[in-house]
Amino acid sequence: MFISLEGVDGSGKSTQARLLVEALGEGTVAIREPGGTDAAERIRELLADPGFEIDPFAELLLFSAARADLVSRVIRPALEAGKVVVADRFADSSVAYQGGARGLGTSHVLSLTDTVIDGLWPDQTLLLKVEPEVGLGRAESDDRFEAEGLELQRAVAEAYEEIAIVASDRVVVIDATGSVEEVHERVMEAVNGARK
Repeated sequence: MFISLEGVDGSGKSTQARLLVEALGEGTVAIREPGGTDAAERIRELLADPGFEIDPFAELLLFSAARADLVSRVIRPALEAGKVVVADRFADSSVAYQGGARGLGTSHVLSLTDTVIDGLWPDQTLLLKVEPEVGLGRAESDDRFEAEGLELQRAVAEAYEEIAIVASDRVVVIDATGSVEEVHERVMEAVNGARK
């Protein structure tokens, strides 16, 4: 099973992904995007740099390069070995950030992304929903995306709303307000429901 966690910056994805991996136990593979391979981690450093300016399409291509390497070298082999993969962000992030917020068009980015991942979408995507203002207040890093502020996060949240409707067969919206433990309970309820 392949599970991804998505949401605006500060929605709690990394914390909930870590707790989910712990709950699912041994044999669960944890990944983050971009990252997970040497090449993808180097691309991550570049993309997170707040002093780095880049054209939106070039940004999309960098994310795509990192994702393609991660899919072929980590995700597919893990799934083929019967492991559960939990991703802290995956392809929906590009649809929301570059497609929606950067204005490249969600359908255009969706098409390119589907080619990059060779159709390997998660079995379940948990969309952690918080208001963008709340997320930015929680955010703990100073990466380039968080530094762009509230307007970007609002556009991202709007794009995620669209994704949740279009991909309702795999996207589960999780209320990410409340304590870490409360959100974790909601995450586990959704995951356990899908695994039955």
